[in-house]
Amino acid sequence: MGIFGAIESGGHKFVCLIAKDQKTIIAEKIFLTRDPKSTISELIDFFRQFNNLESVGIASFGPLDLKENSSRYGVLTTTPKTLWQGIDLRREINESLGIPAYIDTDVNSAAIAEYLWGSAIGLRNLAYITVGTGIGAGIISNQKVVKGFSHTEFGHIRIPHDLKVDPFSGICIYHGNCLEGLASGPAINTRCGFPEGQIVPENHHVWGLIAKYLSLAINNLIFTTAPEKIILGGGVMKNQELIGLIRNDITKLLNLYVEFDLIKYDIENYIVPPKLGDKAGVLGALAIAMGAYKNI
Repeated sequence: MGIFGAIESGGHKFVCLIAKDQKTIIAEKIFLTRDPKSTISELIDFFRQFNNLESVGIASFGPLDLKENSSRYGVLTTTPKTLWQGIDLRREINESLGIPAYIDTDVNSAAIAEYLWGSAIGLRNLAYITVGTGIGAGIISNQKVVKGFSHTEFGHIRIPHDLKVDPFSGICIYHGNCLEGLASGPAINTRCGFPEGQIVPENHHVWGLIAKYLSLAINNLIFTTAPEKIILGGGVMKNQELIGLIRNDITKLLNLYVEFDLIKYDIENYIVPPKLGDKAGVLGALAIAMGAYKNI
């Protein structure tokens, strides 16, 4: 049996794995995200050390062109990481290594990993939401990742924003006060006057507001996609208090309307952290490389 490569690309780092399967990791390497040429060169040099790679899966930040019949399939489009706009990481890997390379978004990949090996085993419907440098959601509905003309863009949905209560205008370069513009990691730091990378203390008053915004978005997701489980990952969710605030707000927002026992009686097992932790995205990339998830 051969081995597989996996890449999770992020705004700050690229995580790479070499593995036989999700339980047999042969090598792992983390690269800082720099300019595309330097970063991709480092990735390729790493994978070239392994002669019997069968394929590579990529879990990428977006937005991505995911139309397989498109001439720009796999290309990063309107990403706020402007240096990476127009970059085709999948093609670079494919042509440099001479093996198949497959790509999906980081959140879709994390959803796949949790569905196969994590907290959503045995379910048909789930949502994986990441709250970090950006906000996104990977949604699996009836065992299939939800896609249309492209992947979903949960971070850019509009939510109620009372400017009298919260005069912060948001930071999204496209939409200002969309969900990502109000509640992502950079938005939290900007509104609190903290430099990038500094962690806002868990007892800071901002967290109640962030929980409210995330809960409004999750409330809409519950009503529109009816997931059997919601998984909350990403750097912002490292705040151990935040998931509890969100569960409480969701209970109030739904107001006993939804007849689903987990929501009504056991919400701690309905809205959960990722069982696979920080490895969910790169393990999802591995699953794609292995062909372990066929319905993407």
